Amino acid sequence: MAEAQTDRAFVQFKSLEWGWRAAFHLLTRTYYHKYRLYTIRAIIKRWAPESENNTKAYVENVSRLTGIDPDEPIGTPSERPSRWIALGIAMAIQENGTSSLDYFAMLRGWGLLE
Repeated sequence: MAEAQTDRAFVQFKSLEWGWRAAFHLLTRTYYHKYRLYTIRAIIKRWAPESENNTKAYVENVSRLTGIDPDEPIGTPSERPSRWIALGIAMAIQENGTSSLDYFAMLRGWGLLE
């Protein structure tokens, strides 16, 4: 659900809900189901590679925020949705801080997954 693109580097969405849906789709459908990435460490190594980020610090912070060990399987998205939602929130905090988070939009975005 992208609107007219004004930024060539990033897809723009018509609302936060659709942006969150895209993030959750990437995490649960692409990373979990397609690439078989089951842990915070495996997901972050792909999302934020060492060549572009301090991946070790990213993994540690996301693990601390979620309360999930970096090498512990997160669980099946359909059976453990709260852990996947927590992962998405923690990654958003790592990327952008907390000032712009809209938790209601995030929850509606999760609800848009089919």
